[in-house]
Amino acid sequence: MQREITRRGLIGGLGLAGGAAAFGSTASAVEPPAAMPANLPVWNVRASGAVGDGTTLNTPAFQSAIDACAAAGGGTVFFPPGRYLTGGMILKSRVNLQFAPGAVLVGSPRLEDYPVQRPTLVSRSHLYVQHALIYGEKLDCIGIRGPGILDGQGAEFRKQFGAKWRVRPYLIRLIECRDVWVEDITLTQSAMWAMLFVACRRVRVRGVGVSSHAAANNDGFDIDACEDVAISDCFIDSGDDSIVLKSTYDRPCRNVAVTNCVLASRTNAFKLGAEGLGGFQNITLSNCVIQPPPEGRRDGVSRSFSGVSLQMVDGGKLERVVISNLAIEGVEAAIFLRLGNRGARVKETDPRPDVGLLRDVSIANIVGRNIGPTGCALVGVPGHPIEDVALENISLRFAGGGTREEAQRYDVPELEGEYPESTMFGRLPAYGFYARHGRNLRLRNLDLGYERADVRPPLVCEDVERLEVAGLAAQTDAKTDCVFRLRNVREAFIHGCRLKNPTLQVAEMDADCRDIRWAANAFDAPK
Repeated sequence: MQREITRRGLIGGLGLAGGAAAFGSTASAVEPPAAMPANLPVWNVRASGAVGDGTTLNTPAFQSAIDACAAAGGGTVFFPPGRYLTGGMILKSRVNLQFAPGAVLVGSPRLEDYPVQRPTLVSRSHLYVQHALIYGEKLDCIGIRGPGILDGQGAEFRKQFGAKWRVRPYLIRLIECRDVWVEDITLTQSAMWAMLFVACRRVRVRGVGVSSHAAANNDGFDIDACEDVAISDCFIDSGDDSIVLKSTYDRPCRNVAVTNCVLASRTNAFKLGAEGLGGFQNITLSNCVIQPPPEGRRDGVSRSFSGVSLQMVDGGKLERVVISNLAIEGVEAAIFLRLGNRGARVKETDPRPDVGLLRDVSIANIVGRNIGPTGCALVGVPGHPIEDVALENISLRFAGGGTREEAQRYDVPELEGEYPESTMFGRLPAYGFYARHGRNLRLRNLDLGYERADVRPPLVCEDVERLEVAGLAAQTDAKTDCVFRLRNVREAFIHGCRLKNPTLQVAEMDADCRDIRWAANAFDAPK
């Protein structure tokens, strides 16, 4: 029975024996997973000498089973129920790690039990880590499957090293691997990020649970310069970013689909950047729930930084990104878009990259409640606008509380080279959306309101060319100066909008505005 269960798990989980259909057999751009022969053997780690008593160090026994499995041409390394203490293991091609219900892999609290791993690929990720509980490089057709648990004992590393990098192991770290399946496993209390993929291709992550608040930098999934990645049906409760896409060298992260996940984060639930040297292309996020972790952030603030954060600050191109069907609760900013000019590079001796591009972004069908008072920023830098961005069918309720002094902020700093975070500008002059340095922005069917009185306008636009605002329904205070504050806006079409309550005036426009057209609004056009 054991052999049959684990063999089924390997064949089903790795897409072997007909698994090509899982990735689409007719799509020429995506190759099917590598095939593996049937009737593969199973190595029980107990037979290699492993002891599940929680105190015996099992690293040699585990590595022996993995090596034997790989030498035989591949198969399953099976972990029966038990609590297994271990240091770092090195995965091999065509090996599937299968953790039975009740199997708990406990990471050793001793750094010397994790071998230093320096991959041949050089990227900025080498700045952060040298150790991992499970490590693999340049592997083909591998799997890590539950329903067992990987426990990193991150609190022990926090006691020893605090927030220092390079001395806290990841749970899973895979570099330049192909045909990777991670399914139904639980990752808990990592000492660093829970799971990192760098330059991997054809990756499927499904049904994975993350609970990680034991140390600093407790990201859930980090997808770095990978291609053809599908993430679905995951539950992530993380002390740092839940799912973050990176590109830490000159290769884009592309063709990534995330769907049907529940994300709870102390910082950002879904983020592209802040490291994007190679850029991001063809990215989707859909049908997800975003919420703060139950215990809130360590500083006592109950809200996370952002629900969706799209950043391009180190060169590269961010393009063709689609975000849709999200329920968001308890974040400081529901949406944050930032094109900046930090200019990080792999090596300090490398040339500083030019300002990148952020364009072709669609964000639609979002409902957010208990959104913080900061406001949502959609910002580029002078001479480098964010381009072709569409926000549609978005309903947000903010905390409110904005003051007249905040409403009259006409000097929001550029902060071109700063690390991007949704709170970096402080409270914005708009309680809803603040757009600056943009071209071809389309804001359609936005329903905006707040809980506490807020005298800031719902929308402020500065240095925007080709703006459309359609169907805006916005709450305003009787003391609010205006609904729309436009400064240096060219070619705008504002139509089908209505006010939920009266305000002093509809629009405030400076002398640099031109070609502003108003039609079919439920208020008088500005004079």
